Amino acid sequence: MEGQGVGGMLRLFRKRLPRLRAGSVQGDPGEAAKEPERASEHCLSSFGGGQHFFEYLLVVSLKKQRSGENYEPTITYQFPKRENLLRGQQEEEERLLSAIPLFCFPDGNEWAPLTEYPRETFSFVLTNVDGSRKIGYCRRLLPAGPGPRLPKVYCIISCIGCFGLFSKILDEVEKRHQISMAVIYPFMQGLREAPFPAPGKTVTLKSFIPDSGTEFISLTRPLDSHLEHVDFSSLLQCLGFEQILQIFASAVLERRIIFLAEGLSTLSQCIHAAAALLYPFSWAHTYIPVVPESLLATVCCPTPFMVGVQMRFQQEVLESPMEEVLLVNLCEGTFLKSVGDEKDILPPKLQDDILSSLSQGIDKLKTSEKINEHVSGPFVQFFVKTVGHYASHIKREASGQGHFQERAFCKALTSKAKRRFVKKFVKTQLFSLFIQEAEKSKNPPAGYFQRKILEHEEQKKQKHSRERTVK
Repeated sequence: MEGQGVGGMLRLFRKRLPRLRAGSVQGDPGEAAKEPERASEHCLSSFGGGQHFFEYLLVVSLKKQRSGENYEPTITYQFPKRENLLRGQQEEEERLLSAIPLFCFPDGNEWAPLTEYPRETFSFVLTNVDGSRKIGYCRRLLPAGPGPRLPKVYCIISCIGCFGLFSKILDEVEKRHQISMAVIYPFMQGLREAPFPAPGKTVTLKSFIPDSGTEFISLTRPLDSHLEHVDFSSLLQCLGFEQILQIFASAVLERRIIFLAEGLSTLSQCIHAAAALLYPFSWAHTYIPVVPESLLATVCCPTPFMVGVQMRFQQEVLESPMEEVLLVNLCEGTFLKSVGDEKDILPPKLQDDILSSLSQGIDKLKTSEKINEHVSGPFVQFFVKTVGHYASHIKREASGQGHFQERAFCKALTSKAKRRFVKKFVKTQLFSLFIQEAEKSKNPPAGYFQRKILEHEEQKKQKHSRERTVK
């Protein structure tokens, strides 16, 4: 019976999203293991010669269905309109555009005109058959006007993960749309023609707004690009450090995790934050920040997933057949379901280190960048201390192809608790994909994780030197 339910869900998924999946990698598994700064460089526009800020700006509106009182989300504006596409490119575009409305209005089709509606900013991820990912950055709000009206969504489709930067772009789109759709075009055209900045760099756009004159808009990427698609503030507001640590432990062993919350913004930000804790590893399984109502059967899937579900569907989730799941209520800050061993997955000493680091001085941090760095740091250090020695256990042939020596890698850990954890972790897809990429590369990638490994090794050398001096 359970298998039939899962099969039906998968058939529905394929019907709704032909050749597109909501956040699970299907192509070259090595792609998912790349460090974000390198992965984003690899992600080029399918239709252009270089990397653009975005592929599409869409407006998704609710249109009443021909039969009944329900509404159906429909794309009512698209920029740019692509012409003279090859047949394969046109089919790819049609598949992508047909999938997007469902994720802009994941909460179903029962709507009524409103006079008040709090705007929400959220995102979703679609993965193509070749493993390439596209991110939808959404702003849902009530358009200006008199009387009751329906909300609409501005959606920017990009292959670049940078939530803060695209949130600012959505601010500018929203501001112009209140004047006229015609004012959006020159701004978005200027954005398409602008070079995407390197980490820590800024691009400045010049834009004219009627009655306001010329404006200069600065868009800056964070210096640490592995944190540019995340904001830990929502996760910290909803959960305590120990709960976040248990979510991390469940994710490290690739278990099933469901987040429940009222708002789309909260769900989106918290699930992105949870996935970001895994850096330098990448979640390669089903990943849906906000599950559309029609895809709620995802929670019955027997494979690992990390999904967000709106609180209005809590009862359906609780009544679904699920095994070994961590069900997180973000509204109450509680776990509604758990396996029961979440506190025992990670080595006790390293758990204490993470909790101690998280609690030190966080109240004094003022900017989201500082908070992100403070929260991410202890988890990066956890991986440095447990698997940071991976490169020295890859033996290379004359051709340069490497072979990971798993047994020697595990034995190199002197701590029994670390060794016990790592023996489980090396069996995960998280680690396998990372190592497959490392085996292909002759040198460790010069990213943030590698810098932290070198810093840790230098600290150990200095400590040993001081100890010898004392003796």
